[in-house]
Amino acid sequence: MDSQRILHVSSELAPYFPDKTQANSVLNLAKAMYKKGHDVRIFMPKFGAINERRFQLHEVIRLSGMNLIINDLDQPLVIKVASLPGERMQVYFIDNDEYFKRKLLYSDEKNKWFEDNGERAVFFVKGVVETIKKLNWVPDVIHVHGWMAAILPIYLKSYYSDDSFFKNSRIIFSVYNADLDQTLENTFHDILAFDNVEWKNDTLIRNIIKEAMILSQIIVKGEEQLDTDLDSFINTLDKEILEFNSLETIINEYATLIEEGATVEN
Repeated sequence: MDSQRILHVSSELAPYFPDKTQANSVLNLAKAMYKKGHDVRIFMPKFGAINERRFQLHEVIRLSGMNLIINDLDQPLVIKVASLPGERMQVYFIDNDEYFKRKLLYSDEKNKWFEDNGERAVFFVKGVVETIKKLNWVPDVIHVHGWMAAILPIYLKSYYSDDSFFKNSRIIFSVYNADLDQTLENTFHDILAFDNVEWKNDTLIRNIIKEAMILSQIIVKGEEQLDTDLDSFINTLDKEILEFNSLETIINEYATLIEEGATVEN
């Protein structure tokens, strides 16, 4: 079995956000594959709630200094890195004061969604892609988790369609229940249009997730009781599907998918 390069892209990861289903799922799968000898790296936003001193984050100067153009605005990209506590696995943090300095993740103290969540998501996924390319680290597997990272398959299919860097990367998408009925800002279409990304659908999170599933090769059900609409949609797709199960079973089946390309029956 050859070692695989596995890239996890998620807005949440334990122990930085330990009480979230998605955060723990990313941690468990990443650690399991790392212990099997695979080259595993994780990318997430550097939200303001993450204590840089406690988790020993430091800026990677050679990777920082790029600017990403988001809807005709230059936004500086800062890359920070840390070792996952207790592991040698590296976590890369996409940082920008405009998007990620705030302490709360997606909504304010009154639970109102931030009006730039779509813009933040686009910056995040473009930051991941540009950083991976600068590292010259070509992933065999790109595992996308949750709604914010769901923009990544959409951008790989369109904005980066002529870029051969990821042409052989398999995309795995983990689906969770959080925030499905939230909507992104009305200007989200303009942000995508500026990058020549065609998007004719509405900005409902569940529809963005459905599009990401269509563009992925493997789907992982990240919840024991997945949203009925999404669950039904998954079963209409001709995809490899990893059902929710005990942690040990999920890890074993996931390892089979990664290492052998075997089909897990749904």
